[in-house]
Order: sequence, then structure tokens, then C-alpha cells
Amino acid sequence: MFFDRVEIEFQAGKGGDGCMSFRKEKYVPKGGPDGGDGGRGASIVLEARLGVNSLAQFATRKFFRAEKGGFGMGALRHGRKGREMRLFVPCGTSIIDAKDGFVIKDLTQVGEEFVICRGGKGGHGNARFKTPQNQAPRERELGQPGETRHVIMELKSIADVGLIGKPNAGKSTLLSRISSARPEIADYPFTTKYPNLGIVDVDIERSFILADIPGLIEGASEGIGLGHEFLRHVERAGLLVHLIEPTPVDGSDPIQNYVAIREELQHYDETLADRDELVVMTKCELDPDGEVREQLQAYFDEHPANHARDLRSISAATDVGLKELVGEIMTRVAKRREEMIEAGITPTLIRQDDAPVTPKKERRLPPHKAAATGGLSDEVQAQDIQGAATLSDTGKVVPGERRDRSS
Repeated sequence: MFFDRVEIEFQAGKGGDGCMSFRKEKYVPKGGPDGGDGGRGASIVLEARLGVNSLAQFATRKFFRAEKGGFGMGALRHGRKGREMRLFVPCGTSIIDAKDGFVIKDLTQVGEEFVICRGGKGGHGNARFKTPQNQAPRERELGQPGETRHVIMELKSIADVGLIGKPNAGKSTLLSRISSARPEIADYPFTTKYPNLGIVDVDIERSFILADIPGLIEGASEGIGLGHEFLRHVERAGLLVHLIEPTPVDGSDPIQNYVAIREELQHYDETLADRDELVVMTKCELDPDGEVREQLQAYFDEHPANHARDLRSISAATDVGLKELVGEIMTRVAKRREEMIEAGITPTLIRQDDAPVTPKKERRLPPHKAAATGGLSDEVQAQDIQGAATLSDTGKVVPGERRDRSS
């Protein structure tokens, strides 16, 4: 089941209470206070993890509480610190305050993390209150409570390209033909109930993420149909691929369908309507004379847009125009990524293999292995080494050549 919006309450761990204790040892008549401090409560951390595609783990659990800190004990023993609770969310998750509605944090990059609730501090034991004037204090502190937050987690998919269009326009079919995604495909409207993401591999080194959202209808920006719930998944897409069916099943006009979708985008988010757009007429085999394509092109010429817009024709059933469409999308995506890098923005990683590998630090050798004796063993003794030890280019001591005992 796909979940892209959940309401959760987080509570960090309470700090442990301090201990009131006095030293009791044989032959020590005046031991003094020895109560230890309480441990700090555990914090709750949210981390964006590659491979996590839904908020399903939060759907059936509405309350998360981290571990408490341990109590202080006698003999100046401090309480144990609570173990940190780390929860993984998909990239593109927005953390919104449930009461006031402001965005607390937007996790967009792989590995980005955020401490949503900090654990409470542990209380001081009575040993902390010892002074020359008060040598037997009987005060202690209780642990502080951890932070509590009531939030809404909302997923906005990280995709390079967003597929939009009327129901049954061929979005899921196109996604299944050019990527490894296998969405549900049928000949009735609203087959897609939730967004589908697919990775399109153009070649060995180039790929992009394609998002297919449920079909939009008139009034989607006001909550009619399924589009209002899932339009957020194309907010981050730099390129929109608008699919138009030449002969809709309901007998509607393709141009009017295009205009209706553009108006819904405008009502939902003005910036979304200004994104670069590829208008694709699907099922081109149903328009053999090209009459519908000519009408669309004539409409675009009469009504120029403020953004880049091209018209193409494809057929997912016969593979007509698919290769050219994928190449054009990849060209635009690569250009946008270059602009992001120039602006100091890191493009989103697609696979775990794309993450940079942090080189491991070279382990420092102990002196007896780093010096001239480093090459000695049970088989190689000191008398087997000819010549004095020398320094290599790296500064390490290298013993001389091994002597053959038989000679």
C-alpha cells in the first residue's frame, strides 16, 4: 500500500533521575555523597534513505517514543544514555508542524538527517551539590522530559520528469515501455490509484527518474478526483510530459483536454504551470492522417506559452517515436542538472551505487611493524636480511633483500 501523507506524534526519551546516595565503606566513617547523574534521554532522528519509497511504516503507528535515560546510582555511577531512535524516510519528505502548518524541515538529499526531537538531560546526583558548607547534601535533580512534536509527514517524490494527462491517456503504458516499472494497466479510467516511479536507463552512464501520477480531471486542484492528492509529486519535477489522447473514449476534444489540465496546474501552483513541457500525442496509430496533430500544432502556434513547449507523436504499442522521446527527455534533464550544479545544488542520486565512496583511512601500524623489524617473521629472521634497512618513497622503513641460507 502506498502512503504519502501521515500524521505522527514523536516523543524523545526522558532524562534519567539523579541518585541520592552516600558512600558506605568499612573503616570510612565519613564517606560523603556519591550519587551519580542520570543518563540523557534518546533523541529521534529522521534520515532520508535511498530505496525507501513510501511512508508505509508510519501508517499503522501514530506514536513514536524514544528510550529513556538510565537512573544514576551510588558509587558515582552515572545512568546509561538512551539509544538514539533513527527512522528512515524517502527522499523528498517534508516535515510539517501539525498545529501551525509551517514546514519544519524538507529532506531532499540522500543521507540528509534531522533531529526532530531531542532527548531530555539527565538529572544531577547529590554528589554534584557537595560544597564546603554542605558536605552531606540531600538534594538531587529529576531528569528533564524529552521534546514532543506533533507533525505531518508529506512525501513529494523526487523525479526528473513528471507524466501528466487525462485518465487513459497512456501514462502507465509509456512508463512500463521505457522503464522497468510495472504499473497496473487497464482499459478503464483511474487505473492508477497512486504515483509510480520508474528509472529510465538511456545508456550505461545516463538515466533519469520518471513519475506517473493518477489521471487529472477538471476540478482536480479543488479536490475532485485523485489529482489533488498527488499533484504534489510533480512539484519537484523539472520537466513535464503532457500526454494527449487523439481520440478519447469519452468523445471529448483533445485540445479542450489539454487546456483543462493546464488550468488545473495553474490553479494548483503557478510555478508548476511555468515548467518546461513536452506535449506528446499518444496512440498516434489512431490518427493516421495526422489531422489531430495538425490541430494541436495550430493551437500552439496561436497560443504561445511562456515556457519551452514541443509537440511529439508516439505509439507505445508499436514503439513509434519512443526512442526519440527518451533521447529528448534525457537531453533536457542533463541540461537542467548542469544548471543545478552551476547553482550549487546537488542533483538527487538515483541508485545507491551513485553515492560517493568515502575512502577508508589507512590503519596506522604499531612501531614494531613499521620499523625495520616489520618484515621479520618465523620464516624470515634477522640473519636472512642482507644490507641495512632503507626508506621507501612513502617514508616507510623497508628491510634489505633476503639472504639465501643455502649459499
